[in-house]
Amino acid sequence: MECEFPTVNADPKEMKDIFEKTKTVAIIGCSPDESKASNMVARYLKNAGFKIIPVYPKEDMILGEKVYRSLSEIPCKVDMVDIFRKPDVIASVIDEAIARGDVYCIWTQLGLVNNEAAKKAEDCGMKVVQSRCTKIEHQKL
Repeated sequence: MECEFPTVNADPKEMKDIFEKTKTVAIIGCSPDESKASNMVARYLKNAGFKIIPVYPKEDMILGEKVYRSLSEIPCKVDMVDIFRKPDVIASVIDEAIARGDVYCIWTQLGLVNNEAAKKAEDCGMKVVQSRCTKIEHQKL
């Protein structure tokens, strides 16, 4: 059973550095529903100047952006993978990110922790932030 507290995580200085180096964010589980957190965060990031790439099993467009079914389908470079899916899915998303070879950061939203998968991402050279909201952390800058 995975503990609910991250043992692999970034500090505020690292998070600031991550945002400064990030241009493109794949939003895993980006809902078309404007009342959902994933949609609100994606909209905020887009308005803050980041290129967002929604990853969702349905829909063709979300927030005016082409939707992909998986991280591996995205044809351009991805700097950050922002995950809004359950902790048991995080490992497979991280495996896809490792296979891509171009992901700088794995970020899981509030309450989402998978320490084993996070350690694997770190071991492959990625920055990892767990159980933090990209919108909240970016607004602190």
